[in-house]
Amino acid sequence: MVLERRTGKLSADETVFSGLFWTGSRGLELGLIDGLGDMRQELRKRFGDKVKPMLITTPRSLFGRKAPGISLGSMDGLGAGLASGLAEAAEERALWSRYGL
Repeated sequence: MVLERRTGKLSADETVFSGLFWTGSRGLELGLIDGLGDMRQELRKRFGDKVKPMLITTPRSLFGRKAPGISLGSMDGLGAGLASGLAEAAEERALWSRYGL
């Protein structure tokens, strides 16, 4: 598959198909890659200098990990519900303490 797609670009070196892998300049020497660079360079080369790559991230939980099954929509009113629950618990405790319980 590699040989078919890289026809005319691969070197005659037999070690290319040995199962090893190469990165960077050695991969370039062997014809396994077209060039060295990064995504921004390539985007500017293809689409011009005005291209602005955007970073798109996923929502994170309190501890920095994406919480499974919890979306931002399901967290609406979380703070209000927590505050209400705390107030009810404090009120109930105050009522029970009247009777020494």
